[in-house]
Amino acid sequence: MATKVYTVGWISNYIKNMFVSDYLLRNVTISGEISNLKYHSSGHIYFSLKDKTAVLDCIMFKSSAVSLKFRLTEGLKVNVTGRIENFEKTSKYQLYATNVEEEGTGELYKRFEQLKTELMERGMFDEMYKTPIGKYNQRVGIVTSPTGAAIEDIVNVSKRRNPYVNLFLYPALVQGEGACIDIAKGIKRLDEMGLDVIIVGRGGGSIEDLWAFNEEVVAEAIFNAKTPIISAVGHQTDYTIADFVSDLRAPTPSAAAELAVFEYSKFSDELNQYVYSLKNYLRNCINRDKFRISNYASKLKSKSPTYKLDTKKFRICEYERLLREKVDFKLSEAKDKTIDYNQKMSALIKEKLVNRKHRLSLFASKLSGKSPLEKIGRGYAFAEAGGKGVCSINDIKKGDRINLSLPDGKAVCTVDDITRRNHGREE
Repeated sequence: MATKVYTVGWISNYIKNMFVSDYLLRNVTISGEISNLKYHSSGHIYFSLKDKTAVLDCIMFKSSAVSLKFRLTEGLKVNVTGRIENFEKTSKYQLYATNVEEEGTGELYKRFEQLKTELMERGMFDEMYKTPIGKYNQRVGIVTSPTGAAIEDIVNVSKRRNPYVNLFLYPALVQGEGACIDIAKGIKRLDEMGLDVIIVGRGGGSIEDLWAFNEEVVAEAIFNAKTPIISAVGHQTDYTIADFVSDLRAPTPSAAAELAVFEYSKFSDELNQYVYSLKNYLRNCINRDKFRISNYASKLKSKSPTYKLDTKKFRICEYERLLREKVDFKLSEAKDKTIDYNQKMSALIKEKLVNRKHRLSLFASKLSGKSPLEKIGRGYAFAEAGGKGVCSINDIKKGDRINLSLPDGKAVCTVDDITRRNHGREE
C-alpha cells in the first residue's frame, strides 16, 4: 500500500487547524519572564515568554498594545492572555497576546537591579572616573566573538572610516558559561598593550544572551582599565551593567566603531585646512615682521652715525653747491656792476680830468702871472741866503752873500748896505 505524500502547505494548514480546534489554546493565560523584547515602529510588540524549561514566542498587535497600562521590559515576569496558533509560512507556533498583566520582576532582572544598585553605591558609575575617548585613535582594541556579526560590523565601519587604523581583536566568549571570565581577561590583556581605546560588546539577544556583560567581574575589569572603554552590547534598547561602568556607551557595535575611529578623509580635509590656515598665518606674521623690521631698520639707519655723517656730508655738499651758485651769481653780478662802474668811472674820470685840465689851465694861467719866474722874466730876481729864500731885510745883514736866481742863470752878491722901509719911507 503506497504512502500518501502531503505538501508542506497542507501539513502546515492542518497543524493550524489543530490549534484552532483546541479549545484550551483558543484562550489561554501563560506565566513567564519577558525576553527578546522589541517594540516595532508599526506599533506591534514582539517578545518571548520563558521559564527554566522552555521559551515561547509572542506577538501583541498594535490594536491590543495600545490598551497596555505599563511598558514591557526585559526580565519582567508577566501573565499573558491570548491564543496560540501556527504561523503557516514558518510552521512555528506562537502566542498572539491580547492582554498582559504584570506579575513581578523576573529573577535575572532582580539580579541585574541588585548589582546595578550595589555598583552605583560603590561609585563605579560616577562621571569623575570616566576617561574621555580620544578623537584621533590609531590603535583600537576589540573584545568580542571572532565569528559574530559584531566584529564584522566593527571592522567594516572602522576600515571605511580610516583604512590606516590598527585593530586588535581579543577573541572572547560572549555568552554561556565562562563568558564573563573570558571577557574580563580580554579587557585586561588589551589594557596592558597601551592601546588608544577598547570596544567591548556583541550583537543583540535576550537578557540571557547578554548576561555575561551584567557580571561583576566584567564591571570591575572595565572600571580598573586605564584605557578608555566603549561598551557596545546588543541593540539600542539593550542596557547592561557594562554600559554604566564603561567610559562611553554605544547603542550598537557599528556605532561604537564610529565613536572610536575618526574619519580619515574628514581628518585629511581638516588637516589641509589647518595647514592652509597655518601657512596663511605664518605668511601674515612674516610680512608683518618684515614690515616692522623695515621700519626698525629705517629708524636705526636714521640714528646711526654713518647715516648722520652721510646726511651731513650730503647737506654740506648741497650747501657748498648752493654757496658756489650764490658766489658765482654774486661774482657775476659784481663783475657786471664793476664793468658798469668802470665804464661810469672812466667817463666820470674823463669828465673830471677835462674839468680839472680846464681849471688847471685857468689856475696855471693865473699862477703863471704870479710866478716868480714870470716876474723874474720881467726884471725880478729870486734871492737866497743860507739855503733859504730872502723875504725880508731881517733875513740878511751886511756882509752876507746872497744868491740871485735870474731867468738865464744865477749870480752871487755881497750885501754892502741895508735900507729899511717904514710905511713907504726909507730909513
